[in-house]
Amino acid sequence: MTRLVIWRHGRTEFNATDRTQGHLDVDLDDAGVAQAVDAAPRLAAYRPDLIVSSDLRRATRTAEPLAALTGLPVDVDVRLRERYFGPWQGLTNAEIRERYPDQYPHLGSAAEVGDLDIETIDDMAKRVGAAFRDVAERVGPGGTAVLVTHGGTARVGCGSLLGLPPEVWHTLGGLGNCHHSELRHTPVRGWQLITHNLP
Repeated sequence: MTRLVIWRHGRTEFNATDRTQGHLDVDLDDAGVAQAVDAAPRLAAYRPDLIVSSDLRRATRTAEPLAALTGLPVDVDVRLRERYFGPWQGLTNAEIRERYPDQYPHLGSAAEVGDLDIETIDDMAKRVGAAFRDVAERVGPGGTAVLVTHGGTARVGCGSLLGLPPEVWHTLGGLGNCHHSELRHTPVRGWQLITHNLP
């Protein structure tokens, strides 16, 4: 069995104010730091062999308490970043709805958003799916890896590994800040979602 534990970063000020982050390098707020410290022992209980994080500070800072508990280094993989949202980055949901009324309903879905400079779901799935698979290969059968990442990235990576079509990825409820999901792979059953959105 290979196990991947997908861990969303702690809260940021942008999360608290409903601002789209995307590739913006927003740090954790005080609540997010406390969430990471509180959650680290529960993640350490999985006895990970590997910790891999998005390169954005909100993810690497979330990984730090787990690294301190386990003695593991934090490997960084830029492919675990959130979706690139172009002109929407830094805007609140209300601002996006007001400025982009035709495209706004597609925020958070697999539908594309016209000719805006926003990463397509297909491109995102290719990079995130490859990152998840590479980590699974690195940790190997019998191993456990924790991937510290972002809400959209978690959904796309899980949906991709589970073989679900992109049109139904939205049915995987979004991870709360510092919540996690567990995926397991066996040669007979392939990838399975074991738990989802645990604090």
